[in-house]
Parts: sequence; C-alpha cells; structure tokens
Amino acid sequence: MQTLANFGDGGPGPWILFFPLIWALVIGGGIALLRRIVWRSRRGGPWRQSTVENDSPIAVLGHRFASGEIDEDEYWRRLSVLNEEFGRSAKGGGASTY
Repeated sequence: MQTLANFGDGGPGPWILFFPLIWALVIGGGIALLRRIVWRSRRGGPWRQSTVENDSPIAVLGHRFASGEIDEDEYWRRLSVLNEEFGRSAKGGGASTY
C-alpha cells in the first residue's frame, strides 16, 4: 500500500486499482451477454414460430381440459362440434393436440 502513496517516486499510484475494476466489468458484461443470448434462444424470439398452432380452437379446448376448467363430458361435446367444423374424427385427430 505504500507504493500507492508514493506514486510520485515511481510507484503505480492509485490508478492500479482502476484496472481490476475494468476487468471485472468486462467479465461481468460478457457473462450477462451470454446469459441473455442463451435465455433468448431457449425462450424463442419473435423470429421463431412454433410448430404447433397454440391458437387453434382444438388446442385451446385441450388446454382448458388439461387445466381443469372443463370436465371430460364438456370436452368431448365441444370437441365433436369443432371436429364437424374442421373435419377431423372425434377420437383420433383432436384428442392429442394439447
């Protein structure tokens, strides 16, 4: 610590404390950038489109059934109406889309 006080005599002076701070900021910024990139790639960005349409009426019905909003009888009743409109068989195509 005495070399910091005697920076006029050839010591590094108080500026030596500045360099570890710069390295800490660079490393911390790199870690934050990598975490943000990895987080966005896992979550998916606006350029990615899902392979399953979550907005389809049959998918919404499946989500409601899975969350317990509707019971099994109401699910099958509504699914049969949707299948008539979309042309799928009631037991085959629509049951496994949620």
